Amino acid sequence: MGRTIAARLRSGEPSFSFEFFPPRDAAAERQLWQALRELERLRPSFVSVTYGAGGTTREGTVRVTERIATDTTMLPLAHLTAVNHSRAELRHVLGRFAAAGVHNVLTIRGDPPGDPQAEWVKHPDGLAYAEDLVRLVKASGDFCVGVAAFPYKHPRSPDFASDAQYLVRKMRAGADFAITQMFFVVEDYLRLRDRVSALGCDVPIIPGIMPVTTMRTIERSAQLSGAPFPSKLRDRFESVAEDPAAVRAMGIEQASELCQRLLREGAPGIHFITLNRSTATREIWSNLQARVGV
Repeated sequence: MGRTIAARLRSGEPSFSFEFFPPRDAAAERQLWQALRELERLRPSFVSVTYGAGGTTREGTVRVTERIATDTTMLPLAHLTAVNHSRAELRHVLGRFAAAGVHNVLTIRGDPPGDPQAEWVKHPDGLAYAEDLVRLVKASGDFCVGVAAFPYKHPRSPDFASDAQYLVRKMRAGADFAITQMFFVVEDYLRLRDRVSALGCDVPIIPGIMPVTTMRTIERSAQLSGAPFPSKLRDRFESVAEDPAAVRAMGIEQASELCQRLLREGAPGIHFITLNRSTATREIWSNLQARVGV
């Protein structure tokens, strides 16, 4: 298989990938590597490591991404944000990635640290928009570049049409693929894809999926995705809210059905947001193997 995500997407086989965040302490690091090793057995198309708001986890992101590249069989996708970083700092991070053999980068402008709703202010020698970061990465080496997409639109976008135009601008700046924020309704993804297609752009858009395993997942979903949790789906989960095992089982089944429909609708793959745990993701993977033969 190719060593870039773009090459793997061109293969015609659905991609399956997993997202992790850098650990904050030794116990979290052990949990992360246990999940990585368990999911490595599934031979994912790639795995990604997130980047904290304002670059707060930059060193952890770079370190974990480097180790995945050198110590595992998996293809790493590094996240990179523009918040609080000068152009020189961004090029330095890219140099470290390249030195470790990491050539896939997800470029995100990022939210202001501390308060995602605060006014966004670029670094004095930094970049104002994600499309500028795409251009900088492309100009800095032989990188395959991804961007973020928002099925429910970015919170700062005035409307769906503008949001689609912003996404297409990132793609035309050189992005090879996009990964969506988490969502829970197939139609939100399909409408996003239609809006982008109507603007004459065919860059692959990979759905980002996170299963509901506790009621707290629902409460956090707006913060994580920028979109309210669907009310009809919330009602289903609230009907079993007093039974944690039933909530988890419903979440695994709902995510499995969502992934199955997305693949049947032609999605190029599934990107699982794992929260550094592997069990739920492996159960959904098993369901998909049984139902659609992935």
